[in-house]
Amino acid sequence: MIGKLKGIVDSYGEDHVILDVQGVGYVVQCSSRTLQRLAKPGEAAVLSIETHVREDAIRLYGFLSDNERDWFRLMQMVQGVGAKVALAILSTFEPGALATAIATGDKAAVARAPGVGPKLAQRLCAELKDKAPAFGHVDPGVAQLAGALQDKKLPQPVADAVSALANLGYPQAQAVAAVAAAAREAGEGAGTAQLIKLGLRELAK
Repeated sequence: MIGKLKGIVDSYGEDHVILDVQGVGYVVQCSSRTLQRLAKPGEAAVLSIETHVREDAIRLYGFLSDNERDWFRLMQMVQGVGAKVALAILSTFEPGALATAIATGDKAAVARAPGVGPKLAQRLCAELKDKAPAFGHVDPGVAQLAGALQDKKLPQPVADAVSALANLGYPQAQAVAAVAAAAREAGEGAGTAQLIKLGLRELAK
């Protein structure tokens, strides 16, 4: 099994790079985000590799970080997510942003990735939300607040503040994180108006 490749970029395809490692050209499939950040042809590059062995083919998938590769592996544990969809999601999100979206249950954001419909986005959020903080350094308090929001167990002022910020056009993940910070600053018993004000201040930073 190949876990890492270090070589010279030979050329690029639409969804892959050919990496020359001591005269051997490896075809490595990557997300568009990874391809955009790799070196120019003729320059050195290092990729973390995930090797998939099938009856009819051996495919190499390349990532700029082990964290990105870990997400690639993790997402494929969810029914309906194969390598193609996992790469499409990683083309849309950086690992940190993906972790936040899943931890906060932002299904609408996850569904923006090509090949991910509302049902699959919901499944990804539901099945991976407990793993997301560990994979993306998500604030556990934010993840906890998001879970309480989904379970309708939040104090009404907090829930109303998240809803208000979302109605202003902020993604749910950002709204939840801002209100979580606002609630910590304001303390228990803060009203909706105060949480919205502090949340907007947090979003403006």
